[in-house]
Amino acid sequence: MNIKILLSVVLLVVFLLVTFFGLGPVLFADGSMKERMITLGIVILIYAAIAFAAYFIFRKTR
Repeated sequence: MNIKILLSVVLLVVFLLVTFFGLGPVLFADGSMKERMITLGIVILIYAAIAFAAYFIFRKTR
């Protein structure tokens, strides 16, 4: 199996897990607005880290 296919599946699963367990508390939690915004900030940072990792894994090399 190609390593890039395996890595893309792993990144997709991680992205879906962050979406489910990260955005769920932001949208449906009954905490304060400050607590929800802190959680949203952390989730956005995790999304950025996933995108950064995907960029370096899948960029074209010469």
